[in-house]
This record gives sequence, C-alpha cells and structure tokens, in this order.
Amino acid sequence: MGSSIEFKRPDGKNAPGYFAPTAQSGAPGIVMIEEWWGVDERIKATADRLASHGFSVLVPDLFRGRSAATRDEASHLTEGLDFSDAATQDSIGAARYLREHGAKRVGVMGFCIGGALAMLAALQPGEFDAASAWYGLLPSEAGDASKIAVPLQGHWARNDEFFTIDKVEALERKLQAAGATPEFHSYDAKHGFYNTGTPGAGGLGHHDPEAAETAWRRTVEFFDRNLRD
Repeated sequence: MGSSIEFKRPDGKNAPGYFAPTAQSGAPGIVMIEEWWGVDERIKATADRLASHGFSVLVPDLFRGRSAATRDEASHLTEGLDFSDAATQDSIGAARYLREHGAKRVGVMGFCIGGALAMLAALQPGEFDAASAWYGLLPSEAGDASKIAVPLQGHWARNDEFFTIDKVEALERKLQAAGATPEFHSYDAKHGFYNTGTPGAGGLGHHDPEAAETAWRRTVEFFDRNLRD
C-alpha cells in the first residue's frame, strides 16, 4: 500500500503525491497521472496494483487534495488546471523523485486528461523513457505529440465522445510519417473503460472489464519491455 508524500518540483516548490513503492531494489519508476476526478481511491488502488508488478509508482496530486464525484465537479477542477505546469513541474518533479530513490528508468502513464498530460510530459527531453496514454489525446495547441521521441503506447475507445477515434488515427498516421512506431490499441468500449465508478460517484459508468484487463496487461508488458534491462 502506498502513502501520501511531498516531493520537489524543478522550480523548488513542494508538491503532494501518492507514492506506491515496490520492494524490488532498483525497480523502474512510473509517474501515473490522474483522471479529471482527481487522486481518488480508485487511482490510489491503480497505483498500488502497478506497484505489485514491480514498479515504483508516484501519482502527483494535481488538484492538491481535491477530487470530484460528478462530471460537473470534474470539469470545474480541470478548467482550473495549468496543463503546462502539471507536465513540466509536477510530472518532472515526480520523475526525478523516482530516480533519486533508485529508478534507473522512468515511464509516464495517465488516464483521460492524464493521458494527454502523459504525452505532454513525454515531450520534455531526457525526463521519461516510455509513455502510455489511456483515452487521453494531447490537444495540438498544447504540444505536437508527433515529436515524442520515446516509445509511446495508447489505449483508445472506439466510442469515445471526448477523444474521438478519428483524431487518434490522424495522430497515429502523423507519428508513422515522422518515423515513429507507436503501439496504439483500440477497444470496442466507451471513454473511461478502466474506471469502475458510476455517474455521481467518480465515474461515467463505462467500465468494460474485458477491455480494461487487456489494456492493463498490455501496459505492464510495454513498461517491462521498455524500462527494464
């Protein structure tokens, strides 16, 4: 089980997070970025689950202790989030904390807005070694995802009302044209298919067990390949 900690950002400020270490010495690190619901109990449990696979996991608390139960609350929290600050300060600070605590390589992953932020963080040179985005696409005005130079994985819902599959396919073509080989997977599911929450209780009610477990297995395998010697 993890615990709440504070870590240093590149600008010297302290930031809160949820740290789920693994017992393996020198294990790879993963910065996990929350959904728009915040660092709730499901995200903490997801970090604990990933740690059980032999990764040290740190979840930056971007909303500083706040979380949402309803879609309107989540939207309000997201509107107040500085995406650039989250990607270049909280996420990088978390990655450096993991390296300081023994991780030779560090990956980044995220869900929904966290998926978009994982892509933005992966654009920062020298900070991350691999990235996995779950149903969260980086807006073009925030950064050019086709310039991500590290191994990139994506899990997408074909029936996603937020990040539509045509935009995902356009990004995949752009990445391939730039010489990259992204590992993109699409599922016959809706946005947020890993989240077990129901409407009004921190979710959209779109949980798809088969898609969730397939994507989870692929994610663990992806980080095993790219973060371990």
